[in-house]
Amino acid sequence: MKKSKEYILITIGALLVAVAIQLFFVPNQIAPGGVSGIGLILNSIFPGVSVSTYVIVLNGILFLLAFKLLGGGFGFKTLYASFSLSGIMWVIENVIRPEKVTGDLMLATLLGILLLGTGLGMVFNQDASTGGTDIIAKILNKYTNLSMGVSMTIIDLLVVVLVAAFFGIERGLYAGLATFLNGVVIDRVVGGFNEKKQVFIITRNKEEVKSYVVDVLERGATIFTGEGAYSGEGNYVIYTVLSTKEFVNLKTFLREFYPDAFVTVTSTTEVLGQGFSLPKRKPEKKGVMG
Repeated sequence: MKKSKEYILITIGALLVAVAIQLFFVPNQIAPGGVSGIGLILNSIFPGVSVSTYVIVLNGILFLLAFKLLGGGFGFKTLYASFSLSGIMWVIENVIRPEKVTGDLMLATLLGILLLGTGLGMVFNQDASTGGTDIIAKILNKYTNLSMGVSMTIIDLLVVVLVAAFFGIERGLYAGLATFLNGVVIDRVVGGFNEKKQVFIITRNKEEVKSYVVDVLERGATIFTGEGAYSGEGNYVIYTVLSTKEFVNLKTFLREFYPDAFVTVTSTTEVLGQGFSLPKRKPEKKGVMG
């Protein structure tokens, strides 16, 4: 069931990416980097071959290069995601043959990126990728001193420059905007929907605050003993991880009953353990977060 869910989510993600490319980017000659952007440029030079066909061929070549130069470490899920995307693009382009949704370049960019970033984020969340320029970046990373991030940036910028050269400066600027926004949306999908709050509470009212976290919020906590550097007085540091709503409730409680508590908060995008990646239950009295 877990594997089936992963592949269903990868398929939905690939579908969203394909819809974004075929309904918003290709008709408006906007390419937010990647193999699809290269396919769009090749289609403008040799229009007899469809964009989806170029994507299929390019992905095939890149995977062959990957297996030769990098070994077979990409995994079946990445192969599945890559060729699912290529196949869905082909079906949309050659079977459904949709009309252009909008000719407004800004609207096409924003709506396309919303779908593209969401789809890629869903694929990345299943520990897969759509291949393409990821493979080129990995090859550059292996045979040069360039990091993965720098390699990806160079490739995407190169595609943006080529778009500007073939389709004009305006579309090149939109491609650059799309490339930037795509990273923002992906980061939000991958991490933002799981965002939690790491909370450190420094207080002398250990039992009362602990009781609220454990009994009311039903979250675990770790308690440290501390000493004020200036006052020299003993106190306690209570560490816990909460959802945004739970943190708001905790903040209201502290403001009302213990306004002298010192609280620091940071956001985290991934939490593993009881109540987060495992089913939530009332914390036990012992353990790391007990």
